[in-house]
Amino acid sequence: MSPPMTTPLQGIEDAQTLAQAIVDTIHEPLLVLDAQFRVLAASRSFYAIFQVDPAQTMGRALYSLGDGQWNIPALRVLLETIIPERAAMDGFEVEHDFPGLGQRTMLLNARKVIYERSANTTILLAFTDITARRLIEREKEELLERTAELLAQQQTLLQEMQHRVANSLQIIASILMIKARAVASEETRQHLRDAHQRVMSVAEVQAHLHASGGVDRIEVGGYLTKLCGSLAKSMVDEDRPLALEVIADAGQIGSDKAVSIGLIVTELMINAVKYAFPVAKPDARVLITYASAGDGWTLTVADNGVGKAIDLAPTKRGGLGTVIVEALVKQLGATMEIRSTDGVTVTITHPATLQVPEAA
Repeated sequence: MSPPMTTPLQGIEDAQTLAQAIVDTIHEPLLVLDAQFRVLAASRSFYAIFQVDPAQTMGRALYSLGDGQWNIPALRVLLETIIPERAAMDGFEVEHDFPGLGQRTMLLNARKVIYERSANTTILLAFTDITARRLIEREKEELLERTAELLAQQQTLLQEMQHRVANSLQIIASILMIKARAVASEETRQHLRDAHQRVMSVAEVQAHLHASGGVDRIEVGGYLTKLCGSLAKSMVDEDRPLALEVIADAGQIGSDKAVSIGLIVTELMINAVKYAFPVAKPDARVLITYASAGDGWTLTVADNGVGKAIDLAPTKRGGLGTVIVEALVKQLGATMEIRSTDGVTVTITHPATLQVPEAA
């Protein structure tokens, strides 16, 4: 007959010794309470952190420890209301002026232990100090709130600046038109009118930015439609009608590049009005198209006028408008092609950036 099996715990004393060793090993403060919330055991960290005397703790009711400093309303709710109903509670947050520590925020975890062979119950109560964590969270929230306030202020200042720039551009445009009416020279008058159109194209970007809340990217179709509408009002004579049509997809572009595109369209429009239709033409038309693919795009300005001979010899230079367009195309990193068949078609292309495939 084999000998009876033995276990390391031969009696209640051994079990109590093991239980106390487990309690003392736990890093966080831990209390073991009976059903009347008297202290049956406490971890070393509880005594060290809360600076209480073991002789004044063991066997005493929790609420009476330290002249009643532990008689915390939130703790009473946890022990007397929540634990009897649920038997366990994790992450119960308590903010209190704890004895020996000062104002702290604690997370309490509680468990009710029910024994098979005894009607007695005990409660395990563990404390985790999250004061520093909550302080960091509050500082983060305050920083986010402050950042949001600064962004709102920045947005207000940006909108105010855009408003002032738009007003200044309108004033400059008005002065140019007044001067154009006052000068005797037709050539000077035309130069002033051209300058007026260039200012108006920049003003249209500012107006579009202001209307869209100061966003950095502009929907090109809407922008070109508004720009060409304003150009038509100031450039097209009633006795020489000219239809302007814009066809554009939903592509967007940075506001800085939109200024360059607007100036290019303005210069090409000025050129079409000056040279494409030397005599009135009932179906005179200028078509502006914009198509995008990724960060690549193509802008085309085409008229159905008389066309003109194109001399691409490097020694031949155009007027101010041609120089402006060439400079803007180069600035955009694009290329320009001019065709003269049944009118003049100018195509400006910005290639899409090559996308490097991700490694498998």
